[in-house]
Amino acid sequence: MRSLRTLLGFAAVVVCIAAGAADVYPTKPVRIIVPFPPGGPADGLARIVGDKLAVALGQPVVIDNRPGAGGNIGMELGAKAVPDGHTLVLAPAGNLTVNPSLYRSVPYDVARDFAPITVIAAVPNVLVINPQVQAKDVSELIAYAKANPGRLNFASPGAGSGAHLAGELLKSSAGIDMVHVPFNGIAPAVTAVVAGDVQVMFAAAPSALPQVTAGKLRAIGVASPKRIAAAPALPTLDESGLPGFDVTSWYSLVAPAGTPPAVVDRLQKEIARALEAPETKAKLASLGAEPIANTPAEFAAMIKSESAKWGKIVKDANIHAE
Repeated sequence: MRSLRTLLGFAAVVVCIAAGAADVYPTKPVRIIVPFPPGGPADGLARIVGDKLAVALGQPVVIDNRPGAGGNIGMELGAKAVPDGHTLVLAPAGNLTVNPSLYRSVPYDVARDFAPITVIAAVPNVLVINPQVQAKDVSELIAYAKANPGRLNFASPGAGSGAHLAGELLKSSAGIDMVHVPFNGIAPAVTAVVAGDVQVMFAAAPSALPQVTAGKLRAIGVASPKRIAAAPALPTLDESGLPGFDVTSWYSLVAPAGTPPAVVDRLQKEIARALEAPETKAKLASLGAEPIANTPAEFAAMIKSESAKWGKIVKDANIHAE
């Protein structure tokens, strides 16, 4: 009986310590590793969230850009950090759900090395074509591609990029044949479609819509579960006859595995609160992003399902990156 009381007492102490972890956290500046250079959407979102977290946590939040190897360098650094909540990683979808299948080996294991906190925001992808292509909507594009197999080219900012995988998903979902043309970055890829050197492309809304407004590209669908505020008249690909078609770029915050659950929960709640602020929503909108703020459990399930989806696409299309 005494041993039982001792065990229960020890368990109570452990619970109290875990619960108190969030009360004393943080005790020093918090670092957010961004595995990409300054200036991109991942960096922009990290700075927006970092500013809000600094106020909520009462400690400076430092953005640490560590680009290289498709984001794998920064991800590895975060995976090996001390799991006390003072080092976090701004992780794009690709680094959590695509790279493990895309690369022959990655220096981290998503399930083993990271504690999911939340998806900060999603950036919808838009299917655009050169205006010279004789198609006014998705069904007409598919019909043209079926009548002219291999004549359409689709651009992307690189092999294994989100735009590349979106094109492969379109090919498999619609049963069409298009040729992938990779470029060294989003800007030259968009420029090639505008020039007509390549006919088709999936591009993030902020990159695509200004060209659409200028009449240089034609938008025929959005690859998200619902229509987007920036282009409410643009139908989803699901509405256009491709059920469940969803290629939304999202950006998340993760911590090293072993970070106290109380700290993870506090971070998720603080981020969710920050994303509700009107000024934060306005800043996200300027990036073409929509706030998410799901729970750690919901985020973990999302990683699992997205990894299975993209792993199959990568395998079926025989895509590799080095």
